[in-house]
Amino acid sequence: MNSGRTVFTQLLGFVPFAHFEHLVDKYQSNRWTRDFTAWSHFICMAYAQLTRREGLRDLIACLNSQKSKLYHVGLRHRMTRSTLADANERLSSELFESLAQRLIELAIAFHKDHDIGLGLKEPLYAMDSSTIDLCLKLFPWADFRSTKAVVKALDTLRLPPGSIVVLNRG
Repeated sequence: MNSGRTVFTQLLGFVPFAHFEHLVDKYQSNRWTRDFTAWSHFICMAYAQLTRREGLRDLIACLNSQKSKLYHVGLRHRMTRSTLADANERLSSELFESLAQRLIELAIAFHKDHDIGLGLKEPLYAMDSSTIDLCLKLFPWADFRSTKAVVKALDTLRLPPGSIVVLNRG
């Protein structure tokens, strides 16, 4: 039952906040910040990923249109493009990498006794990557079509030895 919480809020409930705060302290992610914390940055990036935003302008317009709903998640101030761009440039990706590793560990522990029906003994991971559009004139090595250049972004995760990885070729 929903009990008045948005789907995004329910998804954020799976993120171990205490561990996130530990990682923030470890990587000093809130250093030199006042209002826009690492948690706020994470909320913005998670929202952008889940709603398939195409850029900062698109994300900021969407976030500011949902201000009353996002207030309860932790975004208390009006978002600006410069603030988010500065945070993207300044904040170390190690925080998000460590958080992703922790979420993978939790998912593995939660589903360790769940049979997926393939008869595999090794862990199976399905990963997707994002396509980043590029200008063909500036990046001729990234030809995708005759008029378009792209690159696939897939972060390397530390997986246990013997793991099977299935990649989406989209």
